Amino acid sequence: MTSYCEYCNSHAEDTFNKVYHETQYGFPLQDDNLLFERLILEINQAGLSWITILKKADNFRAAYSLFDIDKIASYDETDRLRLLSDAGIIRNRLKVNAAIENARRIQVLRNEYGSFKRWLDSHHPQTLENWTKLFKHTFVFTGGEIVKEFLMSTGYLPGAHTPDCPIYNIVIAERPAWFTV
Repeated sequence: MTSYCEYCNSHAEDTFNKVYHETQYGFPLQDDNLLFERLILEINQAGLSWITILKKADNFRAAYSLFDIDKIASYDETDRLRLLSDAGIIRNRLKVNAAIENARRIQVLRNEYGSFKRWLDSHHPQTLENWTKLFKHTFVFTGGEIVKEFLMSTGYLPGAHTPDCPIYNIVIAERPAWFTV
């Protein structure tokens, strides 16, 4: 199996993956809403191809109030029905419910830790197995692959880029959490 880096570097025509690979994947995020966005996009990717999510990313941002945690946490049944009827996003009841419930759970974490990022930082470093247990205990719809991709894509676990990838050193310069351990 080729790495994501090899795929992106050998498929220049796939601009969605190429741009994501070169500008977002593995780069550390500071903002809670951006972290939440990445978590929700990873949850929505489950069972689908990543290109599907990348193509719908702008639709997700519009449908989910730019991933504003507080706004999503306050969504009611009308919002839930709106999301389930929006053809621009993934219309899966479990995934829509997960976004709303996980926003509410992040609000609770912020009360204790100050931010979602501080909650993540307070548990770093851990093995993927321990991260997965923590996420399953804390959030909904967060299986091992979702947790792994979320943590790699936000710089908490290594592996987003191979050392020979031109983006690897750019990511390292941003001091991802896994690199500073």
